[in-house]
Amino acid sequence: MSAAPPFLRTIGLEKIYHRGAEEIIALAGVDLEIAAGEYLSLMGPSGSGKSTLFNLLGALDRPTRGEVLISGVSLPRLSSAELSFFRCRHIGYVFQSYNLIPSLSALENVSLPATFLGLDDAAATARATEVLGYVGLAGRLDHRPHELSGGQQQRVAIARALVNRPAILLADEPTANLDLATGGQIIALFKQLSRDFGVTVISATHDHKMLAASDRILWIKAGRVDRIESAADLHIKVGAIS
Repeated sequence: MSAAPPFLRTIGLEKIYHRGAEEIIALAGVDLEIAAGEYLSLMGPSGSGKSTLFNLLGALDRPTRGEVLISGVSLPRLSSAELSFFRCRHIGYVFQSYNLIPSLSALENVSLPATFLGLDDAAATARATEVLGYVGLAGRLDHRPHELSGGQQQRVAIARALVNRPAILLADEPTANLDLATGGQIIALFKQLSRDFGVTVISATHDHKMLAASDRILWIKAGRVDRIESAADLHIKVGAIS
C-alpha cells in the first residue's frame, strides 16, 4: 500500500523582496512535507526567513516562485477572493499580542469569524460558546479583554482561531507574553488540540517548552531548511537545548 500524500507540502518555495535596486532573498527554495495532525515548530534567528515561511504556509503572503499545497490545493493559484475564503474556512491564527477587539466580549470576539464564514447569529453564538468551553472559559463569555488575564486572553484568541474548525492552526510566538506556568498551559492546550481533533499545529517560536511539545522542529537558516529534527531526539530544558 502506498503512503498517504502529505497534508501540507511546499515545492521550491522562494520569496524575494526588493528595496530599491537591492534584491533581498527571504526564502531560497524550501521543500517541506507536513503530515495531518502534526505539531511542527519553526525555529530560526531574526532574518532567517522563519517569519516569511510562516506567512506563506498560512496564506498570508504569496511566494515569488514555488508552491504551497494544502490537501492538494495550490494556494498561489487561488484568486484573492478564493484565498480569503480558504483562510477563513481552513486556517486558524493565534498571535503573540492576542489581537482581540477591546469593545467586544469573549463570546463576541470568538463569534466573529463564524459570522464571516456565513453562519447566522444563533449558530455562530452556539459554536463560539462550545469552543470557549473547550478552552476552559465557559464562565468568562461576557468578559471583555481588559477583564481577563493574559493567559485567558490567549485562550480567547485560540478559541477564535478554532471556531471555524480549521485543519491548520498557525501560532506566532503564542507564549511570548505569558509567564512560565501560563505558557505551559497554552502549550498543553495546543498539544491537546492536535491529539483530540487532528489539527495540524505550526508554531513559530523561541520558547523551548514549545519545542518539547512538538513532534518535529524545523530550523531555518539563510532562507533555507537547515535541518529537521524530532523533539524526541533533543534534550530540551528551560533555557537550553542540547
